[in-house]
Amino acid sequence: GVGKTTLIQKVTQALKSSGIPVDGFYTEEVKEGGRRRGFDVVTLSGKRGPLSRVSSDSSTSRRECRVGQYVVDPVSFEELVLPVLRDVNQGSGAEKRICVIDEIGKMELFSQAFIQAVRQTLAGTGTVVLGTIPIPKGRPLDLVEEIRSRKDVKVFTVS
Repeated sequence: GVGKTTLIQKVTQALKSSGIPVDGFYTEEVKEGGRRRGFDVVTLSGKRGPLSRVSSDSSTSRRECRVGQYVVDPVSFEELVLPVLRDVNQGSGAEKRICVIDEIGKMELFSQAFIQAVRQTLAGTGTVVLGTIPIPKGRPLDLVEEIRSRKDVKVFTVS
C-alpha cells in the first residue's frame, strides 16, 4: 500500500500546483544500509532535522523520550515545527490556508508546546488542517482522541 507520508506529499504537490497556500511538515523515515535508523521532520519549505533515532544502547537515562527502540529529540522537532505553526496561526484570516501536520503521534506528543500549537491551529478559522494520526494501539493518546472526536474533523483510514 501507499504510505501516509507519500500520500501527504502527493496531496501537497497537487495543492501547491493549483496555487493554494500550503505550509506545515511531514515526518520521513531515515534509512541506512536498508535499515530504518529513525525519522526526520521535513518542513514544506524544505528544512529538515531529526525527530528520532534508534538508540545505540539499552541503558536509558530517565530524561530520555523514548518510543520503542527510538529516542526522540523534542528540541530539534520544536525548532523546526513551532515556527511553521506559529506562522500559520498568525496568517490573516482573509485567505484560507492549508496546514499539513504529519503526524500527531507518540513521538510528537512529547512536546507540550506542539500540543498547544496544534490545538491553536485547529481552532483557527482560516486554516484547514490536513493531518495524520495513528490508528490506536494500546493506550489512547489524549490529543489524538480529542482530534478524532471533533465535530469539524473527518477521519479517513489509509490502508
